[in-house]
Amino acid sequence: EHLTTDQKVVGLNPAGVTKKRGLSNKASFFCLICNLNMCKKIIIIVTFIVAAMTAAARNDANAEQARRIFDKAYGMVFGQQGASLHYDVNIIGVYKTSGNIWYKGKKSKFTDERVDAWNDGTTAYMVYRKKKVVEIHDAASDKKDKYSGKFKFTLDDFDYNMSHQKDGIMLILKQRKGAKGTIKEVKALVDEKTFVPKKLRVKVYLFWTTIAISNFKQGGISDQTFVFPRKRYSTGYKFVDKR
Repeated sequence: EHLTTDQKVVGLNPAGVTKKRGLSNKASFFCLICNLNMCKKIIIIVTFIVAAMTAAARNDANAEQARRIFDKAYGMVFGQQGASLHYDVNIIGVYKTSGNIWYKGKKSKFTDERVDAWNDGTTAYMVYRKKKVVEIHDAASDKKDKYSGKFKFTLDDFDYNMSHQKDGIMLILKQRKGAKGTIKEVKALVDEKTFVPKKLRVKVYLFWTTIAISNFKQGGISDQTFVFPRKRYSTGYKFVDKR
């Protein structure tokens, strides 16, 4: 069967569009422009997708590195090797205190302007010097002082981020939705090379607490450090057992 001239179809034109004989040059050019515009849109979309994937990968890498550094700093303070430091605390400008603290795993000892405390991992002793009172608590009790129960969190409850600053690495932890800890956000400044903690800002509910850290030392702490020296307080002090 023979086709008429108007029915004969030629090959692809420069725009990649099959056309019938008799289409004007203007129509062919219009088709070319349309296809070029479509290609541009596709390129733009692909570019955005690649950029988004790159940014996501970069964010993931940042979060992973921030978590590794935070875990390292956290382990330096609370690890089994032990650590000691001096701290200055400022709770929204209302309460300020300073002192020294020793950690070794679950054991701790601290002294500030009003309290001396020993926690051997089983029993906690709170010595209130002005009142001449020694309170005895279970080691894990939130009632051993009024701030113990206010600073609770689990490391996996946070999203991690970090940035390099002139005085160290800033680690930012933001609590994930659904987490039940009292700490909502942490900003931890650590040394660029050693990851030794230098300063903490902790958000508990709506309020910020600032903790400046100095004289940090790691290791070399005897377990005897955390044993309560009962004889020192056997005279003139009242013992109150709150276990």
